[in-house]
Amino acid sequence: MEVQQFNRETKGFFKATEGNKEAGRMTYSWAGEDRIIIDHTEVNPEFKGKGVGKELVLAAVDFAREKKINIIPLCRFAKSVFDRNEDLRDVL
Repeated sequence: MEVQQFNRETKGFFKATEGNKEAGRMTYSWAGEDRIIIDHTEVNPEFKGKGVGKELVLAAVDFAREKKINIIPLCRFAKSVFDRNEDLRDVL
């Protein structure tokens, strides 16, 4: 599975693909220059239960660490990943 980031001035998203199929997408908005707000995570039904959503969150965490920014997880799914994984909370 490959995860790509598409970043624009005020919004962006991470897209997971497997082969030629989109497995999932997680959208975010910029909140200033040093924060993103994850607002929605969606997984294609045929990829449910395969860890696609978590891979998207992990890609956002990598991005946040690289850019030295913080994440505000408004999306319930993303928040649940942070709640279950203490090692990711350094970007909150």
